Amino acid sequence: MTSALTRTALPLLAATLVAGGAAAQQTDPRLERVDAATRPTVAALVDSARAALLPTEPLIQRALEGATKRASGDLIVAAVRRLAVDLGHARDALGSTASPAELTAGASPTILAQLRQTRREPLTMPLAVLADLVASGVPVDSAAAAVLALAARARDADLVEFRRAVERDIALGAPPAAATAAAATAADLRVNAGARQQRPGRP
Repeated sequence: MTSALTRTALPLLAATLVAGGAAAQQTDPRLERVDAATRPTVAALVDSARAALLPTEPLIQRALEGATKRASGDLIVAAVRRLAVDLGHARDALGSTASPAELTAGASPTILAQLRQTRREPLTMPLAVLADLVASGVPVDSAAAAVLALAARARDADLVEFRRAVERDIALGAPPAAATAAAATAADLRVNAGARQQRPGRP
């Protein structure tokens, strides 16, 4: 428990307390879009996440999103901090070997909770498929909806085939969201057909 706190909670807490100084010297230039008063705290959170071996790009993008929407500095800092904590939780769920894409995809508490409710098997494969879809350009909402719909009944092999179908259709020129919807429908039909074959037939 102590090591987990050292890796995740303590660095994130320290980020809030030591905003500025050395962290500010390494500020990502894109964060210049964030107001000057908020920028050092965001930069410290990003640096602390990096030290904790968490992905930093999602944190930067969250801060930039807040700046684009003209959110207050307090709201931007709270959003970035919350995402950093969620990334830490995703790493706890997926393990220390999870890739940045897997951690980013698994950082949604809602997705993790829904997967745990619907799937008895380990969550590594559906989260990995979700991460790959997002990396292929599929909108997060579309990717999450498809994976959640399949995760309850599909085996790991079914999820892998679903991912391959999406990637194949995208490579052939299909829009990512449309490719995901089509592949999800086909995968659902295959899963249903397999379930019917396993049930005893009627005379």
